[in-house]
Amino acid sequence: QVQLVESGGGLVQAGGSLRLSCAASGRTFSRYAMNWFRQAPGKEREFVAAISSSGGSTYYTDSVKGRFTISRDNAKNTANLQMNSLKPEDTAVYYCAAAQRYLRGTNDYWGQGTQVTVSS
Repeated sequence: QVQLVESGGGLVQAGGSLRLSCAASGRTFSRYAMNWFRQAPGKEREFVAAISSSGGSTYYTDSVKGRFTISRDNAKNTANLQMNSLKPEDTAVYYCAAAQRYLRGTNDYWGQGTQVTVSS
């Protein structure tokens, strides 16, 4: 079992930055690839970024490339999403998720989400 808790969301002006963190419980965190998703009001949940279990590989959706950086610290059981140059369209609830396979299969565990609001 892995429990995930996101933090770091908030209100920021366009062009600003936020750093989201996902704290994981359990001893098996390092076995999981970690993903970030987001869901804006009235829209479906969408993939944002992924990082492999070792941290050696990352992948981003096109709309955040060059602005967001995903990272992890397996010693601290945390995954992070550094978000720079934020835009109003980045406004959403952000979720972290753990998956047994990097960019494959389903996500086994989800956090409760953290709200990010970007004002214009």
